[in-house]
Amino acid sequence: MSKFDEKILFYKKNMTSMGIPYEDELFNKITRGLGPSIFKRDAASVSTSDEKEIFTVKHNFLINKLGLEDGAYLDDAINKVGVLMGKTNRVKYRAIFYYLLVKELGQESKILNK
Repeated sequence: MSKFDEKILFYKKNMTSMGIPYEDELFNKITRGLGPSIFKRDAASVSTSDEKEIFTVKHNFLINKLGLEDGAYLDDAINKVGVLMGKTNRVKYRAIFYYLLVKELGQESKILNK
């Protein structure tokens, strides 16, 4: 099993333990799109208490990658995903966070059709 496959399996077990359902193809594409960052401890997670990190999620992923218009609805989606993953959950894995954002904003086709 490759390191990437091990990481995918780890994330899916994490999602299952949180009671979050997932679609394999969509989750795999999102995770693959993150590249080597999933193997770097600091880059592999999202800190929802860090404004700079939230700015990065919003601008680099939601606006630049998904092509969404900036607006309060993006902040609302980020906050909702943060709550869903648990306010006290210190490690919010980026792959899972981005997957939940895509689902929350209904942007699955932008990922699956690439």
